[in-house]
Amino acid sequence: MLLRAVDRAAFASSLAALLQRSGVSVGFTGMGALVRAMDTVPPDSRLSLYWATRICLVQRQSDLASFDAVFAAVFDDIAVGLDPHARRRPLPPMGNEDVLASISGEPSSEEEEGSGLPWATLPRVTSTTEAETGELAIPEPLPSAREGLADTPFDEFDALQLTLLSGWLESALADWPTRRTRRQSAHHTGRRTALRPTLARARRTGWEPMELVRTRPVRKHRRVVMLCDVSQSMQSYAAAYLHLMRAVALTTDAEVFAFATTLTRLTSVLAYKSPVLAIQQATEKVADRFGGTRIASNIRALLASRHGGVTRGAIVIIASDGWDSDPPDELARVMARLHRRAYQVLWLNPRAAAPDFAPLVGAMAAALPYCDYVLPAHNVRALGDVVSAIVRAGRTDVVNSRG
Repeated sequence: MLLRAVDRAAFASSLAALLQRSGVSVGFTGMGALVRAMDTVPPDSRLSLYWATRICLVQRQSDLASFDAVFAAVFDDIAVGLDPHARRRPLPPMGNEDVLASISGEPSSEEEEGSGLPWATLPRVTSTTEAETGELAIPEPLPSAREGLADTPFDEFDALQLTLLSGWLESALADWPTRRTRRQSAHHTGRRTALRPTLARARRTGWEPMELVRTRPVRKHRRVVMLCDVSQSMQSYAAAYLHLMRAVALTTDAEVFAFATTLTRLTSVLAYKSPVLAIQQATEKVADRFGGTRIASNIRALLASRHGGVTRGAIVIIASDGWDSDPPDELARVMARLHRRAYQVLWLNPRAAAPDFAPLVGAMAAALPYCDYVLPAHNVRALGDVVSAIVRAGRTDVVNSRG
């Protein structure tokens, strides 16, 4: 029998967690159905396990590709340790000691060292040394996968690491800043008194206003507009920035665009729950990627389009290294217009991470006076600073005088 002596509830929850990191929506109902299915008809082969997990955990056609990738990544490498047919000989019967060893994480005599499953139910408890008092201690956990990638350049990321980055960005942007609107709502901590509701309640007390209804301003998410340079000079960072654009589009009221020589709106494409499918659709939609760069022309096209109004009062993020084929004075004029409309302008330049960086490029020097922040955003740690800057920029109710 496949997955012998494995806690099926732990197996279902661990596999569901891996699928959720890849963008597959898995709920408790699916995990419970998988546990019941494995109890009713235990899987005896990799194929039967595949169909059992797929039927119970996958609910949408668009999630099949992500599910197949996760299932292959998990079970292809450990097929020899799981499937008796892959060993060319049957497994010996397991005794009580073997069962306890498999649960505690200790490899049996028939299994190879290091072929343990990712859904081990109990931590392995080891003694400090043989000669010491014999006190038991749980090994210190290793750093998370995200911490290990904190200083890794984006051009060295593989597909799985980019998916991990996408999940972290979604969680990091969950606490999005809000802004104060002109609408009012009833709340006991409000400073203003609502006249009509107060008089309506006074009908119960002979028109004596015994209870005051107070209101306070309604708050909503501050809009963000992000433009990402996907030209040849930004090829190493384009994939990571697309994941940042997707996280922004899923988290708050946002409009995201990619540009090289022309401007392409990606808001609807990057709204897919699956990061793999979203990036694939965005890559197919941007026809001029890895070509030349026209920053001034594309910003002017955005301001003149029907989406130009979304920049008013928004946090505008421009991700580019500043290499532009348009004249610098033209970029200065269009950045001045954008600066008057936007709440704040953030420029992400991966070249700024260099110790001797100076805005010597003509386009970058022309745009610098109209940027509130210039951040490198060349790795995961720098992206964390970007998220902090966005949250810090939006958590203020000072009226924007630039209109």
